[in-house]
Parts: sequence; structure tokens; C-alpha cells
Amino acid sequence: MSFRREAHVPKGGPDGGDGGHGGNVVLVADAQKSSLIDFRFKHHFKATRGTHGKGSKMHGSRGEDLILKVPVGTQVREYSEEDRTTGELIADLSHEGERVIVAEGGAGGRGNIHFVTSTRRAPAFAELGEPAREGWIELEMKLLADAALVGMPSVGKSSLIARMSAAKPKIADYPFTTLTPNLGVATSGDDSFVLADVPGLIEGAHEGRGLGHEFLRHIERSALIVHVVDITGGFEGRDPVADYEIITEELARYADELAQRPRIIVANKVDAVPEDDERLQALAERVRADSLEAAGGDEFAPSPIDPKLYQVSAVTGQGIDQLKAAIASKVRGLREEAAKADEDAPSYDQVWELKRHKRDAAFTVTPEGEGAWRVAGRQVERMVVQTDWDNEEAVGFLQHRMRRLGVDDALAAAGARDGDEVRICQIAFDYESADGAQDIFAELDI
Repeated sequence: MSFRREAHVPKGGPDGGDGGHGGNVVLVADAQKSSLIDFRFKHHFKATRGTHGKGSKMHGSRGEDLILKVPVGTQVREYSEEDRTTGELIADLSHEGERVIVAEGGAGGRGNIHFVTSTRRAPAFAELGEPAREGWIELEMKLLADAALVGMPSVGKSSLIARMSAAKPKIADYPFTTLTPNLGVATSGDDSFVLADVPGLIEGAHEGRGLGHEFLRHIERSALIVHVVDITGGFEGRDPVADYEIITEELARYADELAQRPRIIVANKVDAVPEDDERLQALAERVRADSLEAAGGDEFAPSPIDPKLYQVSAVTGQGIDQLKAAIASKVRGLREEAAKADEDAPSYDQVWELKRHKRDAAFTVTPEGEGAWRVAGRQVERMVVQTDWDNEEAVGFLQHRMRRLGVDDALAAAGARDGDEVRICQIAFDYESADGAQDIFAELDI
């Protein structure tokens, strides 16, 4: 709060500068980052604060933003430290350079030059700065692959990715050899795509059996599912059609969207069975039936499931080139569709800011015992915190803002009576209805 002072000008106008806003905490997707190891042991991050405003309309400088780089493919969610639960998805940073503000810097208080009106020519009060926004977030990195190899344990997924790309996964003749997903880049002609080898799934994976959740969450990020079936049945002599049905059911139960995800069916290890093998024919019939059902009964209509069953051998290389060409073709089409959808999609920053501002503007009125009411809401609480309670003019201005925000109407609708106590943050007021006073808050008690 400041007034202009100079010679021969006895009544200079208000000239108090604004305080600088605090810096934001910003997450940015960086392709050079491959993991979240930077956040494994350091959990607290803080941007710099703004500086105070001064007289002569000198505004304080803004605090610098704190930029935190995360890998492409990082999902950001709200997190409750008290309940140990995750909340709403803030952002899915799936492209290089995408960013989102996860903690907005506190607004600097406005100088008294902002409160001049036709009736208030010399406001003797200013706004206090807003406290910083604090909170917890949860970061989760999910693999970004164009296609994911899924199937029961020991169906040859690791052998396939090793044959199709330069990836060198661990390969052995026992279940769950692969415990972490592997990525490989495969090429077909001028096209290339990223292939993920997801650890084997078992019945009940959607409920977490066999670390199902740990594996299934990576499939969510893949545009194409490559469902691998061991046509020999493996050492246990399993039925390939039953294996196919189990994995299809597990994907659908984990997420409805996965049931409609484009997919290719691969019969692996065909070098170990004759061409007219009954199991191969039965699997082909089942895939054809599912494809027809997905196309609405029209065999000429486009279907998310490839109508052709690809027969390959990761050991001999039989059918591998045809499979790579089919995957590359599908991935190219899916990329084009995704690019069109991204053109009109708003940025996460815009979406999250709109949600945050809408949530901040809301407030609630709840009873707290006989004759007491609690008003809660970020915008209302921010007004109270930014008020200089030692200044009567500032308190009067707060009363005016509360009335315009509709707090008095909300209290009256809730059943507040004259003399009731109204609590906001750590401040308590005596309520007076519109009939009893010009302002809804008459007397304050700190």
C-alpha cells in the first residue's frame, strides 16, 4: 500500500505495485529420459517465490518455474498422502515436449492501485500474497510401443521379438522367463515399429494373478495387440483354442477398451506340427468366427481383428517377414488415425487448468454444531488468506467480494440465522442476514 509523494503534490494518488507470482512446478516429457529414477529418492520439489511489490508502481518479479523432466509415456495423477490413494488423471505425457503444470505458483497480492473506484479514491489497503499451492502427485511410466506381444507363458514371445528385431531378451524353456517387458524396433520395407514383449499372462491376470496388473498396464499403451498362441500346446499339452480364449477374456476383463483394440493372431511353432494339424485348423476357425462377429456378421466389412491367422516359427523364421509386413501396415494406419485425433485435441495443460479453475471456484456450506457453519472452497479461502485483517478497509472489501460470490445467499439457503458463527479457514465471523445488515459479516473473531 503506497501513495505518490512529490513536491507540490499534497495528495498523490495510490501507486502500490503488485507482488510477483510464485513459480510453477511443471512436468515436461523428455525423450532423453528413460526412467523415473530421478524421483526415486527425492520426493519434494519447490519453485522459487515471487518478490514484494514496492511504491511508484514497481511490481515484484515473478518466481522462476521449476521444470521437472520425465520420460515420454509418463502418466501423472493426483495422490493423497493421508489415504495412500490415487485420484484423477492429470496428464498422460505421451509425446515429446508435452507439459503440464502440476503445482501453480501462488498469486502475488495486488497493490492499492487496483482498488480505486469512483467512491474510493484513496484505498488504504492492498492484497496479501497467496500461499503456495502444495500437493502430492503420482508418476507412473508405461511402455510406449506400437505393438505388444501377449499370450500365455512359454508361447515364444521372447523368441519372436528376438527374431523380428535386435532385442536380446532372456530365452529359456520354462514359464515366466520374462519378468520385465522388453522393447525392440522392427523394420519392414521403409516402415519401422516398436514391439513390446510383455511377460506371460495366466488365467485370472485381470485380478492380479501372476503379476497380471504389472504386465497388463503396459498393454494399454500399445496401439496393436499381437496375440501369440503356441500351436503345439507346450509341455503341458494345452489346447491352443482354450489358451486363445483365456487371453482374450483376460484382456476384456482388465479393460473394456482392450476388447476392441486392433489385434493380429499369431500361431507360433508351426514347424513342429503338420500343415493339416487339427489344432491349427480349430484355431483358424475360431479366429475367423471372432473376426466375423467383430465385423457385425459382414465378412467384407473392416474388422479390428485381422481375419487371417499368421502361421510363423520363431526358430526357423517361417512366416516372419509376412507377419512383420502385416504389423507395419496396421501400425501405419493406426498412426495416421491417431495423428488426426491429436490435431483437434486440447493440450493437457488447457484441460487440467479448466478443471482446476472450475473446482477452485466451487464452495460448500456445512453445519458444524449448533449455530456454527463452515464455508470451504479454494477461492473463498484464498480471499480470506489474502485479506489484511488489521485494515478495516480491507475487511470491508472482503465483505463486498463474499456477497458478490454468493456466500451470503448460500448461508441463508442452508438455514443460517443472525448471530450464527461462520468459519472460513481459521477465521470466525458473526453472521447477519441481509435484512439485519448491509454486509453478511459484521464482527470478526480471530
